[in-house]
Amino acid sequence: MDNARLASSFGSAAGAYAEHRPDYAPAAVRWAVGSAPGVRVLDLGAGTGKLTGGLVALGVDVTAVEPDPAMVDELRRAVPGVRVLPGRAEEIPLPDGSVDVVLAGNALHWFDMAVAGPEIARVLAPGGTLAGLWNVVDDRVEWVAGLERVGGDAAIGPRDTVRRWRAATVDLHLPAGDRAPNPPDESAPDRFRSAEQAEFPHGQRRTADSLVATLATRAGVLVLPEPERAALLGRIRAYLAGRAETAGGEFTLPMLTGVLRVRRR
Repeated sequence: MDNARLASSFGSAAGAYAEHRPDYAPAAVRWAVGSAPGVRVLDLGAGTGKLTGGLVALGVDVTAVEPDPAMVDELRRAVPGVRVLPGRAEEIPLPDGSVDVVLAGNALHWFDMAVAGPEIARVLAPGGTLAGLWNVVDDRVEWVAGLERVGGDAAIGPRDTVRRWRAATVDLHLPAGDRAPNPPDESAPDRFRSAEQAEFPHGQRRTADSLVATLATRAGVLVLPEPERAALLGRIRAYLAGRAETAGGEFTLPMLTGVLRVRRR
């Protein structure tokens, strides 16, 4: 599947994305940002503001950058007053060294890092942090593992489960991040140190209907032809109706927020 087509699919479902996608575990956001006072944070590929709102709650200085106008409209509704700029990871509309932290919530895997990596390094101050955050379902729980089997990669992809996200994301920072020369060659495309990964407990209150609606906002589902999409969501709905954990009203979808963090040299 064309990555660009998948990445651009969300605007058509911006309202559903804003309604159904989860926020991020506050502890994960704090770990990604760090504790320096007055930190300047760029939320890159900010979407509908799921991560932006958590950053505002932390009291940091936030700028959100998002290319899709429909997603921006939802972001402005969700987080009024935040600074929002049109732009993308491969062409960030900020000056050199203007932020201390660049975060991407469920977005880093959509970036063309051959272009976006040097661009992120450009806007980061020396010693700054780049971090990707992903909300992943806990497939160590039996019924969630069953949901993964029914939904397949379209609904629950390779970065969407606890068992798979680490391997799927570890190489998403700039290539050869742990092999840059010391002292670093500032002309080299790679200006980041080795990556760190961490996981933080999280969860989302759902019903069977709202979980189906959540999975319907996945890129792999959005781009399916309508008959295939309806059939897939029907199988997921039938599975949830047949499970004691999910058939009787509200339940907590067990999740973690996974964070991949690298620091600029």
